[in-house]
Amino acid sequence: MAASVPDARPELDAASRAELLEARGLKVHFGGVRAVDGVDLLLRKGEILGLIGPNGAGKTTLVNALSGFQKPTAGTVLLNGTDVTGWKPARLARRGLTRTFQSVRLFPDLTVLENVELGGVGVGMRRAAARRSAQGLLERLNLDDKAHLYGTGLPHGLERRLGIVRALAAKPTFLLLDEPAAGLNENESDELVDVLTLIRDDFSCALVVIEHDMRLIMRLCERIQVLDYGKTISLGTPAEVRNDPAVLTAYLGRRPVDAPD
Repeated sequence: MAASVPDARPELDAASRAELLEARGLKVHFGGVRAVDGVDLLLRKGEILGLIGPNGAGKTTLVNALSGFQKPTAGTVLLNGTDVTGWKPARLARRGLTRTFQSVRLFPDLTVLENVELGGVGVGMRRAAARRSAQGLLERLNLDDKAHLYGTGLPHGLERRLGIVRALAAKPTFLLLDEPAAGLNENESDELVDVLTLIRDDFSCALVVIEHDMRLIMRLCERIQVLDYGKTISLGTPAEVRNDPAVLTAYLGRRPVDAPD
């Protein structure tokens, strides 16, 4: 473990906490397995935070706990200063916290436009307003020429981008992305960096990005948080994390075969 891991949640005043997603001492245990074991996390408005670690480090479990898909064993989740620990995903989405999954889970019998439209309907938008919003999102992200296509049989790169756009339709302030570059080639990965940067800049949306594509993470993120065995072992800039001996040890060392991710 690194000699000293920077504080993931430094002291902040009330005004600053009004634009934050925080985890404080978050734990998720499955029997004797400590999948997440006392993790702090801080995501500021307009920031892109990379969340990396070896397989089984607890990354997806942490995001599940932040987004309401897994009840924490202990600890607190704060959204804009409000304790939202244990809230259901739909309630969190209406308050500005959404996420994507490793599997995109499109509705195959709906068009691209209809898939994105449902993202708005799911947080309470009227159908007509959700459709207008979906059309605007597809146009802004250069996908308006794909609006008529159906979810079945889309190219993999388009499918993954569509999953992100559908999450954006809920108008989030905080968007958690679980391996958005999975299965993408190098050119598609480069395009994804541009898309995610645009989302941060044009939609005032902070991002947490779980990813094994280190080339993407190092180019995209201002800060990177590294997990191993459910704990934070490193936190800093891409250069700081890249040169941290604890990170090198975690990636090169042996790991239990049955550790959950």
